[in-house]
Amino acid sequence: MAGDLADKVAVVTGGASGIGRAIVETFVTEGARVVIADIQEERGQELVKDLGDAVDYCHTDVSQGDQVEALVTHAVERFGRLHIMVNNAGVGGASHPRFLDDDLADFHKVMNVDLLGVMLGSKFAGKHMAAQRGGSIINIASTAASFAGFGVMTYRAAKAGVVAVTKSLAIDFGEYGIRVNSISPGPTKTEITTMGAGGDMSAETIDALQTVSMQAMMGMQPLKRMGQAGDIAQAALFLASDRAAQISGLDLLVAGGSAVGDTENRLEVMQTEIAKVLAAAADD
Repeated sequence: MAGDLADKVAVVTGGASGIGRAIVETFVTEGARVVIADIQEERGQELVKDLGDAVDYCHTDVSQGDQVEALVTHAVERFGRLHIMVNNAGVGGASHPRFLDDDLADFHKVMNVDLLGVMLGSKFAGKHMAAQRGGSIINIASTAASFAGFGVMTYRAAKAGVVAVTKSLAIDFGEYGIRVNSISPGPTKTEITTMGAGGDMSAETIDALQTVSMQAMMGMQPLKRMGQAGDIAQAALFLASDRAAQISGLDLLVAGGSAVGDTENRLEVMQTEIAKVLAAAADD
């Protein structure tokens, strides 16, 4: 424990599971007091029991402005200040491989949670931070925001909006000393990677689904390592800490190198095919 967040107060939306839980646990380890905001009441309360007095739980639907405003008020009343806001809560949406098969029935839910939730969290946390002349807002986006591809179009659109809002808020909030950054995870092993399978599944089945999904997605990244929630938590810790005091408006990709380019050695493939053509021509 380095104590990078000693005496800091944070709110983490979607903090009861997955990436959010990893961020909560990491922040507490580094000395922060944290309010877990989530709609998963049982999981949230269990985490409070596990982590003790350093954390509190506040039932919050991030798509509802009055609930997000009450969340920020609760955090300030409970712990006295608010230094860090992590807008992490999100839903995956429909996973149709092709857009023509998507009836867009989940459009409003995905946009309301993934994008509007980030804007509301930033607004109400920003009001408090502006008054105290400082703070760090961290929005969880996705590499789906930056790279075009098949499927999950509403999710892609919402996360692209998160990145755009983050950069604009970095400008808007800069005069108040508020830093605003986003993190774009690549393939990361969480419940969302079951691709909406749903239902009452055993832990073994969930793990198998996650593994299958992750293996399919890892083809896009040079590092053939399955991303973990803790990887995102460490990135959030850095952006929340004073070590990132001069960083704002950044979208930090934590994605195994997937941003650097095509992972397929297309030159090798092309040369192989050329050699086949030349060999066939020599035989004629």
